[in-house]
Amino acid sequence: MPTSETGPALPDRLPPSKGVTGSAGVGTGAASRPAARVPTDRRRQPSGDEARGRAMQAAISVIAEKGTAALRMSDIAARAGMSTGHILYHFGKKDRLLLEVLAWSQADLWSRFQQAVDEAASPVEKLDLFVRFYLPQHQGDERYALWTQVLAQRHDEAGRQILTELLDGWDERLEAILREGRELGHFADVDLSEFTIRAIALLSGLSEDVMFGRPRWQRASAHAFALSALERELRPAGRD
Repeated sequence: MPTSETGPALPDRLPPSKGVTGSAGVGTGAASRPAARVPTDRRRQPSGDEARGRAMQAAISVIAEKGTAALRMSDIAARAGMSTGHILYHFGKKDRLLLEVLAWSQADLWSRFQQAVDEAASPVEKLDLFVRFYLPQHQGDERYALWTQVLAQRHDEAGRQILTELLDGWDERLEAILREGRELGHFADVDLSEFTIRAIALLSGLSEDVMFGRPRWQRASAHAFALSALERELRPAGRD
């Protein structure tokens, strides 16, 4: 899931398919409520970035709501207010859909994370942002549901490589924050790789809890719990 360094344009790494550039995101879960469908106006079909963005957002919403087994391209078209042919133009074949949408979703998320990190005043604030961007916002978080749907699928070697790069992107972003904090004396001299593995495992477990709807996270903040746990281990010796 996010570093204090800009992430690669992941969708461009994917092998091309018919009419598409790119292809390739943590649980299952349904969206908290079905998103409204946009009426299709065939006289004005969106084009370029507008069309791609609308198609991607619609796909994320439909996948979170229906899952992958019952997913139809016509569902995405109806949700986006676009023709099915237009959706096929952007996604190509259905079997590329999940990886395609996930890569787009991650690139968008990392872009927004980077903007926030660039404005942060310290590594401590950047760590807070990392936790905030990693964890699902609520039980029906569509982005997190998309991750789970994708990870549950069987993938060929190319698909596994794409997913590995996306997952590694979160590790790299966290390690960059930890390295900066360690060099500035804000964090303890922890082993970066080992700490990152533990931190990501903690956040992933909490994320699954939130998506499942464990009552404990309805009464308490998963973000505050995770951040407190990480900061305790990162606190330099001698500091309260």
